This record gives sequence, structure tokens and C-alpha cells, in this order.
Amino acid sequence: MSMNRKLKITELNRISTEEFKEAEKLPLVVVLDNIRSLHNIGSVFRTSDAFRIECIYLCGITAVPPHPEMHKTALGAEFTVDWKYVDNAVEAVDNLRNGGYTVYSVEQAEGSIMLNELTLDRTGKYAIVMGNEVKGVQQEVIDHSHGCIEIPQYGTKHSLNVSVTAGIVIWDLFNKLK
Repeated sequence: MSMNRKLKITELNRISTEEFKEAEKLPLVVVLDNIRSLHNIGSVFRTSDAFRIECIYLCGITAVPPHPEMHKTALGAEFTVDWKYVDNAVEAVDNLRNGGYTVYSVEQAEGSIMLNELTLDRTGKYAIVMGNEVKGVQQEVIDHSHGCIEIPQYGTKHSLNVSVTAGIVIWDLFNKLK
């Protein structure tokens, strides 16, 4: 029998929105390039809140808060995590590069770095680009990135939901940068 008692919400020591805004952030920006699903966008906001990422860039057709369907999965994280809309993901990547960020597209590509083999400089600033649910990251965006990260997969599908992918990559980078 397990001796693990679920914690009550009052025992979770959650910080307020104001405390979140003031807290030190992970030097990581997530770029969402033409993400169609409001649930996926909301899920990325929620994961980004959990690991205190710096900002989310919403590009192309990616919807922006507030939106009731996004809120169903974001659960308010769309109000805590900083975000900005940039029409063109190539422009977003170029702006991040010019700001000193190392930008990786998360995509299965020639020469991609397997996530488990990726090494990061703990003093660096990073950005990851997540692509459209069907088409992935645009080739032009990949061309403007420093490289591609790929999650090793061992099943028959060779693809993961974009919000699941974002969660895995954010968690891994969080551990490498902390």
C-alpha cells in the first residue's frame, strides 16, 4: 500500500501572478510557428508557466490570448507567461538571434541533434521553435535557426503531439540550464 497522501491545493505553495512576474525566469523563449490548435497553445502556456520560461512568441496563424478554448488548457497561464505576437516566424527567429539567443527548431531534419545529446552553456540564452501540427517547422525558419533538435523515438509513429514535444523539450532544457 502506498503511503503517499495527495497534497491539498493550499499545501502546494503556489506563487501569485505578481510573484511570478517578478521571479527569475529560465533563459528560454518558445516560438510557436503556425500552431492551429488552441488546446496545444494553451498547453504550451501551462508548461511554460510551470518552468518559468521567459516568453512565448506566437507567430503566423497561432492564436493569441485571451480565448476561452485556450483557457481550458492554459488555466490562467496565458496571464502569467509573457508573450508577444510576431506575424512572421523568420522575423521572430532573426530578432532572437540578434538578441543573443541560440535558436533551435524542434524538427526531424538532416543533421539534427538528438535531445539527449544536446549540451548547453548555462550562461547562454536559448529559443526553441515548435512547428505546425501537420507541416512542422517551415524550412525557411529552420534555415534561420542555429540548428535542429530531435526527440529520439522508438515506436512506429515517429511523431508526437506538438504540446507533448514542447513539454519534453522544455523539461529537458530546464534541467540543462538550472
